[in-house]
Amino acid sequence: MGKKDDNNHELAILKSAVDNTNEGLVTIDQDHKVYFFNKAAERIFGYGRAEVIGRDLNIIMTPGCSKEHRNSVERYAKTRVPSQIGHDTELIATRKNGKTFVANISFSVTEVDDKLFFTGIVRDITETKNLQKQISRSERLAALGQFIAEISHEIKNPLMMIGGFARQLARHIKNKKAREKLDIILKEVLRLEDLLKQLKEFYMPNPMTVEQIEVISLLDEIHSLAKADCEDKNISTSFKTDKKEIIIERDRNQLKQVLLNLVKNSIEAMDGGGHLAINAEHNGDAVEISIIDNGCGIPEADQDKVFSPFYTTKTHGSGLGLSISKNIIECQDGGSCTLESKEGEGTVFKIRLPVSSE
Repeated sequence: MGKKDDNNHELAILKSAVDNTNEGLVTIDQDHKVYFFNKAAERIFGYGRAEVIGRDLNIIMTPGCSKEHRNSVERYAKTRVPSQIGHDTELIATRKNGKTFVANISFSVTEVDDKLFFTGIVRDITETKNLQKQISRSERLAALGQFIAEISHEIKNPLMMIGGFARQLARHIKNKKAREKLDIILKEVLRLEDLLKQLKEFYMPNPMTVEQIEVISLLDEIHSLAKADCEDKNISTSFKTDKKEIIIERDRNQLKQVLLNLVKNSIEAMDGGGHLAINAEHNGDAVEISIIDNGCGIPEADQDKVFSPFYTTKTHGSGLGLSISKNIIECQDGGSCTLESKEGEGTVFKIRLPVSSE
C-alpha cells in the first residue's frame, strides 16, 4: 500500500470520526457561508446538510447572535486577533421548527490557501440548564422550607390562642355587632391556618406513599364529586376515557388532591355556568388527563404565572394551590402538569403520568 493510499485511508477514518461524533461540528468560511455540517449538527438543528451547506450561518442562529458572530468573523479576518476563538461561549441557536435553545460553542480557525475557515463545536445544553435550574430551585426550596417551618411554629401557637379565646367569647356575647366582629376574627384565623398548612405543603411536602392506582376509577370518583358540586351552579359535566382500566404508580391521596384542586379552579372559572369535562386518554406509555372548562380563560400574558407561588386572581386565595399541584405531579419522573387557555373561551389543564410497566 502506497503513501497516497495511506493518506486516503487516514482521511476516510478522520472524516468518519468527525461526521459521527456526538458534538455538532459546523464549519463556515469567512463570508459566513456554511462549509461543513456533520450528522450531530443535523440532529441538533433539525436540518439536513443539503439544506444548510452553502447558505448563510444565520439560518441556525437568532438575528442578534448572527450579527455579533458575523462581526467577530470580519474582525478576525482583518486583524487576526481572536475574541472568541479558543474559548467556550453560549449562544442562542434556532432549530428548523423555529424553537430556540441554548448552545455551548467552542471555536477554532484554520487557514487553507489564504482562506479562513471557522469551526464551531456545538453542544445542546438545554437539559443541563434545566437541571441547573432544578437544583437551584431545590436548594432555595430547602432553605425556604426550614425558614417556613420556624416561622409557622412561631405563628401557629398565638394563632391558636386567638382562635380559642374568640370562640369562648362568641359563646357568651349577645351583642349582634360584637358577634359579627368575632365571626370575622374566627374566619381570618381559619384563613391564616389554611395558609400555614399550604405553605408547609409547598415548601415541605409530605412523604409520598407510592402505590398502584387504577386511574379511571379514581377519575370516575372525581367526576361524581364534581357533578354534585356543579348541579346548583348551572354547570354540566362529562367524563370520557378510551380505556376501562389504566394502572399508574403514585400517591393516591396526593393525586386526588391535585385533581380536586384543578376541578375546583375550573368550576370557579365558570361563574355564570358552563361545561366541565374530564377526559383520560392512554397515549403510548402514559395517560393524559384533561380537565376542561369553557369559563373566562386566562390572559396570555398571565399564563406563565399561573403555577407560580402566591399568584392568584381571586379575592380570597393564597395562590399556592396550583403550585402545590404542579409540584406533586412533577416530583416523580415522567409527570407533567400544563395548561392551555384562551381568554373568554376556557382553559384546559393537562396532567401526563407514566403508566405502570407491570
